[in-house]
Amino acid sequence: MSSLENSCWSCSCPSTSESNLPSSGTNWLASKAAEMMSIISSVLSSAYGSLHSVRTANLIRRGLVLFTVGVFLALVLNLLQIQRNVTLFPEEVMSTLFSSAWWIPPCCGTAAAVVGLLYPCLDSHLGEPHKFKREWASVMRCIAVFVGINHASVKLNIDNSVQLSLTLAALSLGLWWTFDRSRSGFGLGVTTAFLATVITQLLVYNGVYQYTSPDFLYVRSWLPCIFFSGGVTVGNIGRQLAMGGVEKPHMD
Repeated sequence: MSSLENSCWSCSCPSTSESNLPSSGTNWLASKAAEMMSIISSVLSSAYGSLHSVRTANLIRRGLVLFTVGVFLALVLNLLQIQRNVTLFPEEVMSTLFSSAWWIPPCCGTAAAVVGLLYPCLDSHLGEPHKFKREWASVMRCIAVFVGINHASVKLNIDNSVQLSLTLAALSLGLWWTFDRSRSGFGLGVTTAFLATVITQLLVYNGVYQYTSPDFLYVRSWLPCIFFSGGVTVGNIGRQLAMGGVEKPHMD
């Protein structure tokens, strides 16, 4: 009888080591899960930091390219206008590089960088990625047309300023229609033209430089058309740089 009782007690009462086994296994799993979560979070943090640094470096690189393009176009186009006596600077300014004011190239380069970086950002914000003629050949043709519009502004022998302004406005809209056709491009081009014209008005009003035969508040009436076409051109360059040089078939 005593042996049977001892057997019952031995079956119904597990040992202390056996009762602690599930608890120790749970603790082990919890520690391993916490370790894995720590590893995953560190990997994700490292990947995010690397991606952020890559994006920052890409943004700086695109800004420098756009700044260089803006400086080059400013030097060439301003030299053209000075040679045609469209823009007049004081005599002490004429001795600077390429017969141009020293502050014009960096200002134009900065404006080109800002506008060129805004175009792809605005496309992404509006959810309308620009896919029309996304190729470098189209961008180069757009630059050539923009230079041609600037050349026409000083070469066309049209006595009526209204006719000249309408002609250049048609050419600028043709440039936008041929190489852009996006609402964001048109809106940002108009904004760029307005702000640039206001700044030019203030500079001319304060005697920094002047235009010959001004017909619209100290400046030429066709100036907004030049700024509009320039904004569209720089925007296309910025969009193409944002693609990382990947060629895409254009949509006609």
